Amino acid sequence: MKGNFEFRTRKSNRSLWVIECIDPNCSWRLRASKIVPESTKFVIRKYVGVHSCSLLNRNANHRQATYVVIGEQVAPQYVGVKKGPGPKGVQTFARTELGAQISYYKAWRGRKHAHTLIRGSPEQSFHVLPSYFHMLEKLNPGTVTRIEVDGESRFKYLFLAFGVAIRGFRYMRKVVGIDGTFLKGQYRGVLLVATAQDGNGQCYPLAWGIVDSENEDAWSWFLTQLKEIIGDTDELALISDRAPSIKKAISTVFEKAHHGACAWHVAQNIKNKFKCADIMGSYWSAVNAYRCEDFTGYMIEISNRYPRVAEYLENEVGFEKWSRCHYPGLRYNITTTNMVESLNSMLVNARDFPYVAFLDVIQEKMSKWWNDRRIVATAITTPLTPSRESELRPRFAQSNGRHTSQLNPITYHVKGGELEGVVDIFNKTCTCKEFDIDKLPCVHAVAAAHHAQVSVYSLVSPYYTKEYYLLAYGETIYPVGS
Repeated sequence: MKGNFEFRTRKSNRSLWVIECIDPNCSWRLRASKIVPESTKFVIRKYVGVHSCSLLNRNANHRQATYVVIGEQVAPQYVGVKKGPGPKGVQTFARTELGAQISYYKAWRGRKHAHTLIRGSPEQSFHVLPSYFHMLEKLNPGTVTRIEVDGESRFKYLFLAFGVAIRGFRYMRKVVGIDGTFLKGQYRGVLLVATAQDGNGQCYPLAWGIVDSENEDAWSWFLTQLKEIIGDTDELALISDRAPSIKKAISTVFEKAHHGACAWHVAQNIKNKFKCADIMGSYWSAVNAYRCEDFTGYMIEISNRYPRVAEYLENEVGFEKWSRCHYPGLRYNITTTNMVESLNSMLVNARDFPYVAFLDVIQEKMSKWWNDRRIVATAITTPLTPSRESELRPRFAQSNGRHTSQLNPITYHVKGGELEGVVDIFNKTCTCKEFDIDKLPCVHAVAAAHHAQVSVYSLVSPYYTKEYYLLAYGETIYPVGS
């Protein structure tokens, strides 16, 4: 092919294959036959490797440069990479490596064939999915998989939660972000994700689902499976956008958990609906306000400038859905579903893969995260995770200028700075509310702990500790392999 010499098949059957140059006067030819009649292997019996034909017979638009051949040759370039060459890259590969000039369409088909060789076809993927899930469960004890089919036994939904993530959830704050994103493969579908956030502020994927679309039935099915692995208590917070299908499904499946709206999605709705991007500063201040009196001040700012926005936030969305200080449950410092969005972004290059190949990418990513974070956790020399330690340390310096007085054995009054606070070191609360909501000592709590000669680390939620961080990533996620 590199020499631009084309050949034609003179004879081909189950036991014999004879090819020769397209020029009948050329001496180049090859004859191969089976080693033995019952074998599937052929051996070359005769080969004349020198062309005696004219150079005029050379053709860069090689008839043997089919999309199948191109795909087979370029396939190795898609192994172990995120994306690999596009159709134009395949054209370049064919020209430089094979000496063939091919059309964009043939390059596109060759690329598609290479993907099939590496990742399998969508049809193969559906066929092997039950076996793939069986092996995942066998290699990763406690893993939960589900496949739902319709009345004609056709694929409808799937659900996957690795056992190590299920067991590790006990070391996570009970806040779960859920969201969906479109897939781009031949059969489309929607990826549904549920993730927590670890004590170091990183996403902690709990469950994955693939459904036909983001409708109420699909969300209800996915959330029912999720409920089986994380339970349903009033300590659980579920954060999502305000899509009606999600809202209805959550209210139906989770009777005790509290549902919160993603503050970023609410912000986008405000900008799109009311065209008032200049009010976003006041909105985010209201979102992040720990005290209701501060929240009220920001809402007055919004109301004075955009009364309809204030009405929308209070009556249509509801303060308790997006405001940190009004939330009826405990969502800590998690106000958005960014942790889910980051997972969707990570998988953007795999969204057109067949389902099993797509799930392999998920497993590979999670295996790497668990290993990398376990290494980080092992090397930590402080009681807290790196992000929480860096958050707490400045508060030590800020607390030095505060005046602290003891009110009773467990309560301390801390003055100085922009805001004074009354700290209860036994119940771990402060009138500034930051300690109550984030479960990480505020500057007042740090000052009170110093005055009481109590370790400030004893006031920190265990979810932020090195111990919990290490336990969350203490196990390994194993691949199915080939």
